[in-house]
Amino acid sequence: MNAAVKPEQLIADVDHAHLDALEEEAIFILREVAASFERPALLFSGGKDSCVVLRLAEKAFKMKNAAHPSGYSGQLPFPMVHIDTGHNFPEVITFRDQRVADMGERLIVGHLEDSMAKGTIRLAHPLESRNGHQTVTLLETIEEHKFDALIGGARRDEEKARAKERIFSHRDSFGQWQPKEQRPELWTLFNTRIRPGEHFRCFPISNWTELDVWLYIARENIPLPPMYYAHERQVIRRKGLLVPLTDVTPPEAGETVETVQVRFRTVGDMTCTCPVESPAANASEVVAETLTVTVSERGATRMDDRTSEASMEKRKKEGYF
Repeated sequence: MNAAVKPEQLIADVDHAHLDALEEEAIFILREVAASFERPALLFSGGKDSCVVLRLAEKAFKMKNAAHPSGYSGQLPFPMVHIDTGHNFPEVITFRDQRVADMGERLIVGHLEDSMAKGTIRLAHPLESRNGHQTVTLLETIEEHKFDALIGGARRDEEKARAKERIFSHRDSFGQWQPKEQRPELWTLFNTRIRPGEHFRCFPISNWTELDVWLYIARENIPLPPMYYAHERQVIRRKGLLVPLTDVTPPEAGETVETVQVRFRTVGDMTCTCPVESPAANASEVVAETLTVTVSERGATRMDDRTSEASMEKRKKEGYF
């Protein structure tokens, strides 16, 4: 009666009705963004959360069409935006470009190296993580294209600072987030008024969890970069993390390079994103693993969030995603 049950045996019994409710809420939010703002855009990095938001946007604004390469025909009412640090995983950039090409959508890429050339970003040394510097390029891209709302895939369960976010998160004329000045969101009524130079960050999947995301990916058969699933990769064990071996993350003195079967729970700048050991080869197997985890994907795999308890909140106040 009290015998242990393996997680994979529970998956068939998971009630997917809550996914329908989350999907309905997210589509409502996306349509509110399109109706409330003049120049919105959708942030698309090629990561799992942005892929889910992209599928929700397809459902919100397009017609299902099995003959179309992406499965949906029509055009999104806003462009897609990616801030490229120059240190993104090549697999993710390849996936991003193929996905955009299949959809026939417009992609605007803000290059951090352009900001470096202008002198608005200066690195302390060539191998410094560029992740935190994305804020400058993001704000420059917003200003150049006059965006008044950016749709993102952030979720409240990811990190403490993101748990403070509203679904419609106001940014002042400097692009900064003031957590004590966020607007109430009662009865799904959103105050979207802004002054010139201000903008909103809008998060349709705020109320989703990592498990919800993977259940939805499995149900909708959403394409992802292959590095989200089990593969062999050279890594270095450093401070409790598996640091991928790349040109910008070489081994330090005394460290050993190993080949390990891993997958990524999140993807970002190569200098701060680490995989986890895993044999999960598809979305259903990832769901089974996710049922047992006790640490969020950012807590388990992101070096930049381990610098201090307030590292994410500090970056968000400066204008980070």
